[in-house]
Amino acid sequence: MGIQEKKSNKKISIERTTSRSRNLYLNLLIKIYRFLARRTKSKFNLIILKRLFSSRSHQSPISLSRIVKYSSGEKTIVIVGKVLNDERITDIPELTICALKFSSAAKKRVIKNKGRVLTFDQLAKINPTGKNILLLRGANKKKSIKVKRNLISKKVL
Repeated sequence: MGIQEKKSNKKISIERTTSRSRNLYLNLLIKIYRFLARRTKSKFNLIILKRLFSSRSHQSPISLSRIVKYSSGEKTIVIVGKVLNDERITDIPELTICALKFSSAAKKRVIKNKGRVLTFDQLAKINPTGKNILLLRGANKKKSIKVKRNLISKKVL
């Protein structure tokens, strides 16, 4: 007779530990921020690392108007995602923005108004601990995407 084994009470983690992307630059950033998360006591690097692992649907874009709305003073604004232009806003203050990608119009407008555009590797050199940084992210549109998928699948049937 066989012995019945008990079920384990151990919870299985479904959180990503690496990126599934083949993008070399993204994988380089993950190596840099994994090193910084290990060597510094800053929680900022852990948050950036976790957001770099996420899929592109969770790296929602954010517009310049939302960035201007939440910007305050001398803080560097960090977005793990894409920054898009917003033509409705006329005045853009002097901003320092770090993001994965910028639309060409957004990049031109920030630089034109004496702002700075940074990449994540430049940010890691300038500010490895994450002091005076404001982390922002775009709105999560996941629920609306599900609704659209359901509507499309019903039209097909």
